[in-house]
Amino acid sequence: MAFLFTLAFRMISSSANNPIGVFDSGIGGLTVAAAMHQILPNEQLIYFGDTAHLPYGDKSPDNIKEFAKYISAFLLERNCKVIVIACNTASAIAYQTVKNEVKNKALVINVIDPVIDEVIKNGKSRHVGIIGTKGTIKSGAYSKRIKKLSSKVKVSSMATPLLAPMIEEGFYNNKISRTIISDYLSRPYLTGIDALVLACTHYPLIKSEIVQHYKNKIHIYDSANIVAQYVKEMMLKNQLISTVKPKKHKFYVSDYTTSFAASASRFFKDSIQLELYDLWNYKK
Repeated sequence: MAFLFTLAFRMISSSANNPIGVFDSGIGGLTVAAAMHQILPNEQLIYFGDTAHLPYGDKSPDNIKEFAKYISAFLLERNCKVIVIACNTASAIAYQTVKNEVKNKALVINVIDPVIDEVIKNGKSRHVGIIGTKGTIKSGAYSKRIKKLSSKVKVSSMATPLLAPMIEEGFYNNKISRTIISDYLSRPYLTGIDALVLACTHYPLIKSEIVQHYKNKIHIYDSANIVAQYVKEMMLKNQLISTVKPKKHKFYVSDYTTSFAASASRFFKDSIQLELYDLWNYKK
């Protein structure tokens, strides 16, 4: 057993200069990738946006598991040392699928566990609202674990299915987005909350509008920064921090969209070479 542990440790150590893989159904995961770029500037990122199937929130669990499985294989082929599932729906439904696909070849991180840990660690939230896609909310991934970890925290979950497509189409920080956000957040499900979890990686893009709606009176848990910090901690723990000058980030999509190209360039503030990769025909 000791020999196996040593062998695994050496294999992980030798891959420290390999890239980090990140995937989502669209632009939402870019919020996590951008936050990771800020706190891990020496790491190369390989991002896969499955824009051919966005949003994941209204897809069946079997489809989401299949998407996640093939994207994980794609990232492994590019020698990714870490794979970040930068999508709450995929994290809720396909985390174990990805781990089974990856085995011990890379570190797998979802975006749900770090946020829940932050809610519990904060200790001040007594009534937490959760907003996300239908798939994330239906899974109960947040509510079940929060209740398991703390009986003192009340959880109110509500699906907000219009938000991710709205953001993908570029409708945020305008009159349309403010109207839809206000309608959702004013519903009875969220009455009396003192904190809100943005349980979709798209939602940090409308965080300022959510803060404005609540007039800064409740705490907002922003998954992008929380997850990025967690990734760094796990990489330090597993000795996976790169020691060489980083290569240029790579961005792949399964279907080209102008909104993705614009968002990627805005997040990383330089010219982005977006590569179309038809993974679904390739795998056949």
